[in-house]
Amino acid sequence: MPEPQSKAQPKPLLSSDIIVDRSDPAVVIVTLNRHERRNALTLAMWTELGRVFSSLSADSAVRAVILTGAGGTFSAGADISEFPAVRETVEEGRAYEAACSRCETAIATCTKPTIAAISGACYGGGVGLALSCDFRVADRSAYFAIPAARLSNVYGIVETRALFEAVGLAAAKEVLFTGRRYSADEAYRIGLATHAADGAALPAAAGLADSMRSSAPLTIKGTKVVLAAIARNEAELRKSAIAQAMDEAMVSADYREGVAAFAAKRDPQFRGE
Repeated sequence: MPEPQSKAQPKPLLSSDIIVDRSDPAVVIVTLNRHERRNALTLAMWTELGRVFSSLSADSAVRAVILTGAGGTFSAGADISEFPAVRETVEEGRAYEAACSRCETAIATCTKPTIAAISGACYGGGVGLALSCDFRVADRSAYFAIPAARLSNVYGIVETRALFEAVGLAAAKEVLFTGRRYSADEAYRIGLATHAADGAALPAAAGLADSMRSSAPLTIKGTKVVLAAIARNEAELRKSAIAQAMDEAMVSADYREGVAAFAAKRDPQFRGE
């Protein structure tokens, strides 16, 4: 009898796969760095990326986070080459999708403004990552597609809801039913991109981040809670969380600083507390 073949092994996370640039403590740049694979994400990368955003969310020094890809490509999505090792059975598939959802939820619920700087390919799970960000800055080289219909794959609630909230029902159906490629102009027109960069995406994203550098962190944190509740028609359900966000801002040192700065006609110095 032939020897049973051993199952392929999942790809380990390399320290260089995700680069976190904190040279500017206020505006952190997170880079997907597998440019030889068009920044396709392994299961280990999905897990680590979620951890990175959760950590940055809790960091009081951070004012904005930019997510981008190395080598002129945002991300080709999930690394399908490792699927035989990590996504072969129904149980593995569910665990894999749960890891992706945790990552995208960590980005979406980050207390800081999050900006995707998109050049080149933004495909599949890469679109899910971009849609998890508050803003998506795309340059002329960017193009988007979710090829689920070409893989016989059904996207889960987290990614599909993010797509629906960005582009609406009819456009979301077209994106998912056809799997076709959208140019930067089309992406901006339907809402896959929120900003069209005149030049390269990363400098444009940095400019957008800079415009929020001096904004009150508690305002941004609380407003994200309120807007998420409104967008999902959950204002009543999330009433307690909304009230908590408003109360936290009202009793904060930053609120007192904002009032004092307004009275003194000077720029406020917010600390997120």
